[in-house]
Amino acid sequence: MYRASDRVDNDEWVERLREACAELDLDDDALTTATDMFLSEVPDEERSKAATAAASLYAAALVRGQERSQSAVADAMSVSRLSVQQGWKPVLEAAGFSAPTW
Repeated sequence: MYRASDRVDNDEWVERLREACAELDLDDDALTTATDMFLSEVPDEERSKAATAAASLYAAALVRGQERSQSAVADAMSVSRLSVQQGWKPVLEAAGFSAPTW
């Protein structure tokens, strides 16, 4: 869970998630889930926020049944595919979901 001030403090990242969702043609449910996942796990270090936001977006798309490739999400969020690959499972599990084993 996060505080309202977390959303205000990270408004730039919420906007980047919104833009990436539009680019990837993801719906509002995916955006809301990605935002909640990101704000619940937002790192202290600024340089880590892009990777966490991208991982949150990828995980949210999976949860909402709107799968996109790791590469597509990484491109939309301007991070490496490796950042998404390494980050999505911890974000998903922190949100209370079990990561698929495929």
